[in-house]
Amino acid sequence: MKKVAIIMGSDSDLPIVTPAIKQLKELGIETEVRVMSAHRTPKEAQAFSENAIANGFGVIIAAAGMAAHLGGVLAASTTLPVIGIPCSAKVLDGMDAMLATVMMPPGIPVATVGVNAAKNAALLAAEILAVGDEALSKKLIDMRADMAAQVVEKDRALQEKLEEI
Repeated sequence: MKKVAIIMGSDSDLPIVTPAIKQLKELGIETEVRVMSAHRTPKEAQAFSENAIANGFGVIIAAAGMAAHLGGVLAASTTLPVIGIPCSAKVLDGMDAMLATVMMPPGIPVATVGVNAAKNAALLAAEILAVGDEALSKKLIDMRADMAAQVVEKDRALQEKLEEI
């Protein structure tokens, strides 16, 4: 199975990306987590994405806040899917990062999840990899079935409470 790279613009993004790391581990997907800056280490970020396919990656997740150019920098140097996680900052609560990540020019797409939505980024990466991996696809199907069963159970419990009102 191909690996997933999680590239953070800063080590301060680790609490935000931790749910993605955990989700990918739960699904048995090998993950490499790195810190690279679109602005401070652009050559390293470019080299990473240029070599990502040869190094066994299937998807890159880019987590960045504020100007959030990391996803675009990585996407510019690979044809692998890049998923952006806009990270919240103190100034605009992540809306600046959301807009910077989602508003890529034509030809260099970056799939974008919600602000701080690392778990969804991991699940999207898993879905991309599952296109060619039946075992991973089955894990995702089973996970969704479990989520649905939990909702059905919550509704059942709610109905019981409502009968008491």
